[in-house]
Amino acid sequence: MNIYEELQWRGLIADCTATEELVKRLNEKPITLYCGFDPSADSLHVGNLIPLLALRRFQLAGHRSIALAGGATGSIGDPSGKTQERQLLSNEKIAHNIDCVKRQLARFLDFESKTNPALLLDNADWIAPIRYLDFLRDIGKLFSVNMMIAKESIRARMEDRENGISYTEFSYMLLQAYDFYHLCKNYDCRLQMGGNDQQGNIIAGIDLIRKKIGVTAYGITYPLLLSSSGEKFGKSEGGAVWLSPKRTTPYRFYQFWVNTDDRDVERLLKIYTFLPLEDIEEVINAHREHPEDRNAQKLLAMEVTSTVHGLQASATAKRVSEILFGEDYDISDLTDDVLDMLSREIPSGTFSGVLPVAVVDLLAESGAVSSKGEARRLIRGGGLYINGERVTEESARVDKKDFVSGKFLLLRLGKKRFFMVRRSV
Repeated sequence: MNIYEELQWRGLIADCTATEELVKRLNEKPITLYCGFDPSADSLHVGNLIPLLALRRFQLAGHRSIALAGGATGSIGDPSGKTQERQLLSNEKIAHNIDCVKRQLARFLDFESKTNPALLLDNADWIAPIRYLDFLRDIGKLFSVNMMIAKESIRARMEDRENGISYTEFSYMLLQAYDFYHLCKNYDCRLQMGGNDQQGNIIAGIDLIRKKIGVTAYGITYPLLLSSSGEKFGKSEGGAVWLSPKRTTPYRFYQFWVNTDDRDVERLLKIYTFLPLEDIEEVINAHREHPEDRNAQKLLAMEVTSTVHGLQASATAKRVSEILFGEDYDISDLTDDVLDMLSREIPSGTFSGVLPVAVVDLLAESGAVSSKGEARRLIRGGGLYINGERVTEESARVDKKDFVSGKFLLLRLGKKRFFMVRRSV
């Protein structure tokens, strides 16, 4: 498959301008393309992975990818898909977000390639120096207000008398169009990709390029991703699923994908992984026969977590998941990385007393149980496990050798309640 056919097979094309011409152009020679990223937060989220991975797919196919951080457009706010005016961020906050987002973008693209190195740009570099009158004369005169208000997101906001739309957000289309024009003129960028809510902005850029420099540019939009339940994809119970480990830990990121609905897993394997057709078909066929094994979800979780957080983090998250949701509670072979991640994902407490210590005292002093009496009842009922081993005697004691790596003790209280004791020395 060529790159366009692959995008189609993966379900990543909602619409395309001049499709036959673009496919011919892609087959003739490499093209330069870009996607823009809004610095409205200090981290990207799983929705941003779609254009990020698209840029990577194009680069792997020999094309040149540009990741554009919106230092200028982010200070305005894109009204697309929004029912209310955005809160404007301070310049300091935007600068901070840009710095964070740039570091994340750098994880997905090869900027050192000898043949087609990717570029990471900030549109504030060329938009900020423009004089307002010059922009109105050179760019504004080429846009019809009639065309602008025909855009669905603009029209919907204008019809909402209570909220409306400010001139600031109304002008966003011109800035994004100018980005495409600037990149085409200075980097020979001929293709822009974005969500299908960006179609109007992309076409505005294509028209501006044609009017200003007389060349043909193209646009591809990918569909808004909805789960099988009809909800916008990328949300969990705690809100958005972020790429930053500070906002969404690698373990919770991994769990988000493991919990994928059976009806969605094939589609997400195509969209969010680089697995070839044959591998995806093989795992899906096996999944249809034994969906209870959730092997397709586990593969999806490993692949995406590895892409975002690295192989070690994904392996660690997988092992933690096996402990918390499987039947293997022995932690004697675990590395400090796994133990640290485990201690952050379950309730934990510290013990700083003298060893050896009675188990009932350890449980009460670390906060695992509310009292020594509760600890004794738990033992009598056969519900206390330490590092996977059942404790059967109320007089049992814990010594230094029982702490994995000298500092971790995993308690299972009942069937599924876990508690980590960290030794403080």
